[in-house]
Amino acid sequence: MHKSGIVPPLRLCFFMWLVFTIEFYLQIDLGYLGIYPREITGLVGVVMAPLLHGNFNHLASNTVPLLVLGGSVFFFYPSIASRVFLHAYFFTNILVWVFGRPFYHIGASGLIYALASFLVFYGLFKRNFKSVIISAVVIFVYGSMAYGIFPLDDRISWESHLMGAVVGLVSAFTFSKSR
Repeated sequence: MHKSGIVPPLRLCFFMWLVFTIEFYLQIDLGYLGIYPREITGLVGVVMAPLLHGNFNHLASNTVPLLVLGGSVFFFYPSIASRVFLHAYFFTNILVWVFGRPFYHIGASGLIYALASFLVFYGLFKRNFKSVIISAVVIFVYGSMAYGIFPLDDRISWESHLMGAVVGLVSAFTFSKSR
C-alpha cells in the first residue's frame, strides 16, 4: 500500500492512542465526551466519540480495521477518499446522536462500519473489476461484522454500527453515481 493512503487513518489512530494514553496515565475517564443522544452536551461526541475507547481491547480492536479499511479507501479511491472519510466520521455520529439509545456512545466502530460498508457497496454499484474485487475481499475479511448491526449486547453501540453501515451504503451510492 502506498504510504500516502495510510496517512489520514494513521493520524486518527495516533489521536485515539494519545487520548487513551492520557486517560490511562492521568487516571481519568473522558467517556462523558462521547455521543449522548438528543442532549446538546452530547453533540461534543460527534467529534470526540471516535477518539474515546473504554479499554485497551476496545482501542486495539478498532485500530487495525481502521487502518486497513481507511487505508484502502485512501489508496484505491484517492479522489473521493477525504469526502468519504468525513461523511463516515460525521454523518455516522450525527445519526447516532439523533437515533441512539440514551447512553454514552464511544469508539471508532461506527466509522469502521461506514468504511467497510462503503467499500462493499461501492464495488456493487460501480461494477468495475477493481471495485468488485475490493468488495469481495472486504466481505471475505470483514463480513462477520454484519452481526454487529443487531442489538445483541446492551454494552455495545449497535446503533453506531448500524448508522455507519447506512452512511457507507449511501456514500457508496452517491459517489458511484458522480464522476
